[in-house]
Amino acid sequence: MPVRYQRGHLRCVKRRNGPPRWEFLWRDKDSSGRVVRHNAVIGTTEEYPTHDLACAALNGLRTSINEDRNRQREQSVLMKELIDHYIFTELSAESDCRSHATRTVYREFLTRWIKPNWGSTNIRDVRTVAVENWLRKLQRRDGEALANSTKAKIRNLMSVLFNHAIRYEWLEQGRNPITLVRQSGLRQLTPTVLEPHEIRNLLSQLESPFT
Repeated sequence: MPVRYQRGHLRCVKRRNGPPRWEFLWRDKDSSGRVVRHNAVIGTTEEYPTHDLACAALNGLRTSINEDRNRQREQSVLMKELIDHYIFTELSAESDCRSHATRTVYREFLTRWIKPNWGSTNIRDVRTVAVENWLRKLQRRDGEALANSTKAKIRNLMSVLFNHAIRYEWLEQGRNPITLVRQSGLRQLTPTVLEPHEIRNLLSQLESPFT
């Protein structure tokens, strides 16, 4: 039997002390079939000044609430929902799975590269060759091709995302489309290596406080 999508309701609540806060309300059923009401605080209006920002902040929670629905094969799970759930469960400040530096880098790659291009795509519609072609065309802000090492990291993070979906049973085992994505991590240019005398000449040109 299909499980109804829990969209919930976001409201702004005034408080006697402190700024108003955003609260998210939803309902589900317990093991006996009784309807249970839930309430979660998303943050204050100082943290999220607009309704749209508060909605974006709760996307991970909403996806988590709908985990049972997302396990049904006929249900569509978008990449942006998978990304929000991954950020909510794996990259939150409370998570100790990864270092702070790693969480920061992952968030940057997800929001800058992966989500803008793949966010509206059903996770079941992501194809290996399409990802390869996308990686090949990625550019930096100055128009230069993105470094192979960075592309490889983006590719690996996408693979982590799909493993996350498999772990939560939103995809079947063996359905990670990134497994066969080919992306070299080798440098495109050979770095210039200075000889000892060149290093000495360079150091001799430095002024205080570097000498």
